[in-house]
Amino acid sequence: MKMRVEELAEIVNGRVVGDGETQVERIADLEHAREGEIAYVENEKLFAAAAESQASCLIVRNGLEEQLPNRTLIEVANPKLAFSIIGATLHAPTRREPAFHPTAVVAETADIALTAYVGPNVSIGEHTHVGAYTRLEAGVVLGDDVTVGDDCVLHPNVVLYDGVSVGNRVILHAGVCLGADGFGYVRHDLGYQKFPQVGTVVIEDDVEIGAHTCVDRAALGRTRIGRGTKLDNMVHVGHNCDIGERVVIAAQTGISGSVVIEDDAVIGGQVGFGDHTRVQKGAIIGSKAGILPGKIVRPGVWWGIPVQPLDQYKRMNAHLNRLPQMREELKRLQEQIAELRQKLAAGGAD
Repeated sequence: MKMRVEELAEIVNGRVVGDGETQVERIADLEHAREGEIAYVENEKLFAAAAESQASCLIVRNGLEEQLPNRTLIEVANPKLAFSIIGATLHAPTRREPAFHPTAVVAETADIALTAYVGPNVSIGEHTHVGAYTRLEAGVVLGDDVTVGDDCVLHPNVVLYDGVSVGNRVILHAGVCLGADGFGYVRHDLGYQKFPQVGTVVIEDDVEIGAHTCVDRAALGRTRIGRGTKLDNMVHVGHNCDIGERVVIAAQTGISGSVVIEDDAVIGGQVGFGDHTRVQKGAIIGSKAGILPGKIVRPGVWWGIPVQPLDQYKRMNAHLNRLPQMREELKRLQEQIAELRQKLAAGGAD
């Protein structure tokens, strides 16, 4: 769709500098943007590239119009955020027309909104509800007593086990699995007895979950993903975890059972959580960190194995990087001590 720069500025509460009637139809990166496209400039290091850019409009921070003369600009407080909002407007997701594919298998007791899209080979169980304008793409499987809210998108081969609840405007990418049994066993003389996994999974509004991520059902009670939280691809959330609102978790993170992650926490990729840990609001955990069972991670930036405050981790890393040098210094000291001992022994003999 095409929109005038003035219209786009209104969406992001920005100020237009230059020709507000300029037509924009796509977003693009600064280097490759062309006529009819809009890009953003996040910092002064990119001013040279911005001056050379062929974009019809640039989004910049407030007060920078003199740095980019003779350009059509939208001035805002946060250019990257404004660019994201404008991108969502210009490239709005396609809403499928309501349809039931003839290969779909839907239980008679299921409640499917008339405006929903049910794609090829979808399976919907007994007493399951699918809300208005929700899309179930090819191969989606919904078990019995599942609830999926309005305006959701379930991409191909998503699986929701029995009793799972999903809120409104949730996006589940291909291969997501919600409600598989948690990894809970009791050891006995003959091996392992499976602990009952009879809880559920609750996904709140505006959550997005990346491809092939798995969220296990609670043993008893619920596993929860809070409103507005975003999980990357290939994340594992163990049974009885409680993940708060607006949490961001990057790819390949593994979260053991009964972990609590409070609102607004940020978790890097490949982080490993021991069971019963708690991440408090305001904590940021760097990639590949390891959190021991029962650990409380307080507000601040944390890194390393075992996880520690970032400043402490940097000091430790600096020492580790000096180990080869320290080894050579130690070797020289040992040689000097050996020489001194030889001299002392020779002097004693005289």
